[in-house]
Amino acid sequence: MYRFLLTPRWWGINLFVVLAIPFCVFMGTWQLGRFEDRVQTHDAAEKQPAPGTRPAKPIDELLPVDKVTSGRPATATGRYADQFLVPGRELDDKSGFYVLNMLRTDNGKALPVVRGWLPGKPGSTAVPAAPTGEVTVTGDLQASENAGTAGVDTAGGLPEGQLGMISAASLINLVPYDVYDAWVTLQDTGAGTGSGTGSGSGDKAADALRPVPAVAAQGTGLDLKAFQNLGYTGEWFVFAGFVLFMWFRLIRREAEAARDLQLGLVEEEEAEADADSGKSKDAVGSGAA
Repeated sequence: MYRFLLTPRWWGINLFVVLAIPFCVFMGTWQLGRFEDRVQTHDAAEKQPAPGTRPAKPIDELLPVDKVTSGRPATATGRYADQFLVPGRELDDKSGFYVLNMLRTDNGKALPVVRGWLPGKPGSTAVPAAPTGEVTVTGDLQASENAGTAGVDTAGGLPEGQLGMISAASLINLVPYDVYDAWVTLQDTGAGTGSGTGSGSGDKAADALRPVPAVAAQGTGLDLKAFQNLGYTGEWFVFAGFVLFMWFRLIRREAEAARDLQLGLVEEEEAEADADSGKSKDAVGSGAA
């Protein structure tokens, strides 16, 4: 009754099933592993001390920025140079902008330093001047932003002196010196430094600046992507079950047609037509599903 399984047509069907089910299981297992990795990373991040509570280290010892060093206090010594305003940034549900200065260090590279946040729009709000002379800053280390970072402006067309995205790739085209592939945000905005060794250690106008909180490193939280991985896991396993279900259903239809033919209940042409009709209906049903 089941000799039809050895026909060329069924060899093709069986080969598809044999390849499709392991592939679906593999993809589902891979997506589940991705979800578990994100959960483990999130748990590990919660068990670690808060990055801001750790001792500050020189910027060069914390690079490149990763899930461990992101948010760690970093120190650098140099002189403030070019200043940029980063519009379209929110703090406590209020719209404003970041005040960013390039700190030129002794090794020639410059570190982007966000001295703080101000409400309003650039040009309509007074910006406190940066400290002069040699200063030592201590700020929370952050990775360069990208197009997927919240708040960035990738449209371009900003006025001179404004910056849409804090990244070395953006700044290298605006300043004539090398830039660290990272930036820091100061939590002590009153003086705009962490400690100062030159003039400008106490510009009172800088009190208006509000500190910009450091954000968690990408990939350390249970974000939407983590639950997308979980959803894809279910989809792949469901599809594997659907393939197996349709395979058994096709076998049952063909076996019933072969049995009816063997018992003489139908003619050979009618049995073949019934089997083909059943396959067509199943194909249409699977396409609609």
